[in-house]
Amino acid sequence: MKNSLPRLARTILFLAAAVALVAPAAAPATAQDWAKALLDKSPRHQEWVKVKYGTRTVDAFVVYPEVSHKAPVVLLIHEIFGLSDWARSMADDIAAMGYIVIAPDLLSGFGPNGGGTSAFPDQQSIIKAVSSLDPGTLTADLNATADYALKFPSASGKLAVIGFCWGGGQSFRFATQRKNLSAAFVFYGPPPPDDSLKTIAAPVYGFYAGNDARISSTVPDTKTAMAAAGKKYDPVIYDGAGHGFMRAGEDPTNTNPASTTARLQALKRLEALLKTM
Repeated sequence: MKNSLPRLARTILFLAAAVALVAPAAAPATAQDWAKALLDKSPRHQEWVKVKYGTRTVDAFVVYPEVSHKAPVVLLIHEIFGLSDWARSMADDIAAMGYIVIAPDLLSGFGPNGGGTSAFPDQQSIIKAVSSLDPGTLTADLNATADYALKFPSASGKLAVIGFCWGGGQSFRFATQRKNLSAAFVFYGPPPPDDSLKTIAAPVYGFYAGNDARISSTVPDTKTAMAAAGKKYDPVIYDGAGHGFMRAGEDPTNTNPASTTARLQALKRLEALLKTM
């Protein structure tokens, strides 16, 4: 039966099948079907809300924990890839630990036709747009989103911030801006300028990759500067892990076992630290 096709036709079919097999691995980070599948299986309540302040509206994704008591709020700041399926899946992971998680789409209104992350045509355009965001607008967006979530009837009044990659740097910067934070969690993001560290009121916990010298090389000087400012800074560097290990560590196409190990260890550490708030 298989030899009834001409050789050329069989070759074409073989190549088509090969392309189909490798296509998922070559898909851009914005096409995270595996993350969306995890999110769709979650038993927790998820919803989109519109955070309005002044003339601006920020779309935000909210996940509620399945608990019988009021819960702290965790403000999640997405990667440079915008509010992706993975970022929303990460919000669900944290909600599973017992926290209300709100993740603003910081590209809200800045995309084509006034859209957000999903309105951009490709990953590079998202990266460019996120890189161009105004710091003042970012701070205002984050404050408005945090204030919105803290008013939920099921919110306990405590607030933490967590960010990844570009968002990791923003979570560290937000700690210099927000006085009522209980904790700031920085995942492989750069620190703010040393002269701004004196305004930090919350402990800052860092999570860094060993194979990410661009970011991990900043840790020693940041430790020195935070100590000089009298602030708590507790960084951990995960040997062998690559930048973005929280996402890469659960990506089915990941080829670095150290990133998977780092993700699992970081999740355990994060859960333990959240309980200390």
